[in-house]
Amino acid sequence: MNRSIMQKRKLGKNGLEVSALGLGCMGMSGAYGPASDKKEMIFLIRSAVELGVTFFDTAERYGNNEELVGEALEPFHGEVVIATKFGFDGPNLNSRPERIRQIAEASLKKLRVDVIDLFYQHRVDLDVPIEDVAGTVKDLIKEGKVKYFGMSEAGTKTIRRAHAVQPLTAVQSEYSLWWRDPEAEVLPTLEELGIGFVPFSPLGKGFLTGKINKNTTFDKTDSRNASPRFSPENREANQALIELLSKISANKNATSAQIALAWLLARKNWIVPIPGTRKLERLKDNIGATSVILTSDDLREIDESLAKIMITPGERYPESYQKSEGR
Repeated sequence: MNRSIMQKRKLGKNGLEVSALGLGCMGMSGAYGPASDKKEMIFLIRSAVELGVTFFDTAERYGNNEELVGEALEPFHGEVVIATKFGFDGPNLNSRPERIRQIAEASLKKLRVDVIDLFYQHRVDLDVPIEDVAGTVKDLIKEGKVKYFGMSEAGTKTIRRAHAVQPLTAVQSEYSLWWRDPEAEVLPTLEELGIGFVPFSPLGKGFLTGKINKNTTFDKTDSRNASPRFSPENREANQALIELLSKISANKNATSAQIALAWLLARKNWIVPIPGTRKLERLKDNIGATSVILTSDDLREIDESLAKIMITPGERYPESYQKSEGR
């Protein structure tokens, strides 16, 4: 197969260049139902590389996902960027320096790499000063074990404090047409500091594809069952957003998913979404978003239309989970 070339984007000021669209690998090892067949997922990840994706997202917390990603990408060392995360010890937050080092060593082995390309703090640990966290990653960078530092779901004050110790290359948070909270404070801060932004769940955990409605049932192990946002009432209440996406996609000869991703890509040239999927046809569909051009008129029309829609996202996570994450 001839390798496709996707347009590239830079995350942060330190030169990390990745494909405009990455691949979130978490769901391959669970979260949205049982884990998928390992051989099939290795084939999918390698297909993503052939289709031009050079940016892959995993984490120590995603079961055996690091091992899967490490095996799949071993033939492509030097050609791809792998992001992984630290910050947990079982179900509990733990960003103590010794734990960060422990996770780094384990991730290097599981990913089969000599250096971690992008090392995110998975969630802010309020029990550990962020200066200690950033300082530990700074030391790992000096030792040649990590290249770039990132944070996930962090607030602006914490981002600034961390960035002052070790410059951040990327911040990862949920962001989509369905969840626009980062626009208020996080995105302006990142623009000011020169930090890249990596939206996870850019398709609203599947909702923005238009394939989910109030009658959809999820596997009993699917995390969306516990999400208030995915209650049948909220799914029904937000169909107006799906109808808007469907209308725009018809005009652009694209899919709803492609419009949702193209909208993110058009926001800033330092935004790199990481949609996840376990199916090759959806991977190809998502990648097609990089060819969809939304003009300033298109973006204005979308914003004006969105302003007329009462989006009811609901809480993203159950209350117990929010408390455990130190939100």
